Order: sequence, then structure tokens, then C-alpha cells
Amino acid sequence: MTTNQQDLPEQMRDHWWWRPGWHEGRRYYTWHITWGQADVHRYVDEYQRALADVPGLDLVPPQWLHLTTQGIGFTDEITDGTIEQIEAAVRPRLAAIHAPGVLLEAPVVDPEAVLVPVQPADSIRQIRREIRAAIGDVLPVVPEDDDGFQPHISLAYSSSNGPAAPVTAALASARVAPARALVTHISLIRIHRDHRMYEWSPVAEVPLG
Repeated sequence: MTTNQQDLPEQMRDHWWWRPGWHEGRRYYTWHITWGQADVHRYVDEYQRALADVPGLDLVPPQWLHLTTQGIGFTDEITDGTIEQIEAAVRPRLAAIHAPGVLLEAPVVDPEAVLVPVQPADSIRQIRREIRAAIGDVLPVVPEDDDGFQPHISLAYSSSNGPAAPVTAALASARVAPARALVTHISLIRIHRDHRMYEWSPVAEVPLG
């Protein structure tokens, strides 16, 4: 296996620093693609077995696999009524999008995580654009930037500062067949990171057409 990244980082850094606005106990509304497909879980499991003995990595448990798609805001700043309006605005927009097939191939080593790009990226970007348009129907400002979105699934997060070489070597030793999946729905969730992992409770599930 070879990664599809040309400039590999020399150092890993701890992913779990608190971003602005975040603290223990705070929750955030966001849209994620979540993954229950057997082939995705097979793919992730095979790579995580290769990474299991690498120090300084937090492997993502199967139930918390996700593709971060579009944030809305902290739960203490948004009313339940606003969330219901956003959900209602998203539903017809996503119903008009055919459920896309996606491919997972070679992981990428990022300084804070081991990532798998989800291809074709444009199919996920289209979903995100429709969600952003729906949020714009309700809120005066759509959170997060529209540019630079790179759809991916995280296999592991870096939990310390240290060399990246053991991570890249472990990935290079793995022989994992690509995975294919169908994106059939988007999950509206209430997420937190209190336990050095992204964990959530579901709010709504919106199907694609």
C-alpha cells in the first residue's frame, strides 16, 4: 500500500486541543455522513489492525466513524425551533439528489490524524452545498467556509506529539482492498468530544433520493 500524499509530515501533534468555543460538556449541532456499510467497516478494521501497535494514536471505534459535512452551531446558542426549520429545509433538497456511490482507497497521514479521502469528492461537495443552502434559508449567516472542504473519514486521531514515521510505516505494511459504499442518508447529530473522541446522539436522519 502507498499513501496518496506526496509531502508526508515528519511529526504528529495532539489532535485533542480545545478549539475556540469548545470545552468539556459543550455540545454542537452538525451534519455528518455516518457509516454502517459492511465494506467500509471491513476496510477500516483492516487498516486499524495495522495501526493498532503504533503509539500515540486513538483509533476511531466503528460506531463513531463519520464524514464531517457541515456544522450548524453550539446547542446553547440555537433553539430547537431553529434546528427543526433547518431539518425541514434540508429534506427536499437532499431528496432531489441521487444517492452517490463512493470509493475509499489509500489513507493519508495528516499531522493530527490518519485520513481516508472519499471519492468522488464532488458528489459529497454537492450534498454539502445543498445543506448549506438550506441553512441559509433559515440563518442569516451559514457557518464554516465553503472553500477547502475535503471529504474524508478518519481512521485514527493523533493523541500526542511525536514522529510520523511509525504511522506511515504501519500503513505501508498493510494490504487492504479499496472499499465501496452508497451514501443513502445524512445524519443531523448533537456531538461532543469530552472523552477524546467524537461521540454524538442522533437528532434526525435525512435520506437522499
